[in-house]
Amino acid sequence: MWLTNFSDYTLRMLMFAASAGDRLFTIEETARAFGVSKTLLNKVANTLTRAGYLVAVRGRSGGLTLGRRPEEIRIGDVIRLTEPDFALVECFATGNQCTITGCCKLSGMLRDALSSFQCTLDRYTLADIALARQDFFVGASGA
Repeated sequence: MWLTNFSDYTLRMLMFAASAGDRLFTIEETARAFGVSKTLLNKVANTLTRAGYLVAVRGRSGGLTLGRRPEEIRIGDVIRLTEPDFALVECFATGNQCTITGCCKLSGMLRDALSSFQCTLDRYTLADIALARQDFFVGASGA
């Protein structure tokens, strides 16, 4: 199983937001910290803002800040928000054409595995994976 880059950078942006504390942070400084495009992080920020995980403050000295306390942001919820689907095999997806779906024993096992994966992520919050601000700029001349 592989999370999309979008999910990866969503988690990274939340970790960066947690490291900022009460200070507003910008997409530009986040992009610099991770060495990725501002365009991608704009999309991530929009998704997180719409979901209430981030709050956008407009204006010259605006930026972003967490919309909830880190202890209230469950990693499983974030992943369910950002992953397009969890169709591990064909029979999990719409339009299933597998000829052994009715008698297959693999799908039950994979459903259990997916459930375990999601339950594990639900046990963790942003507070559990938060880093210190300086962790994002190790070896760089960060802001």
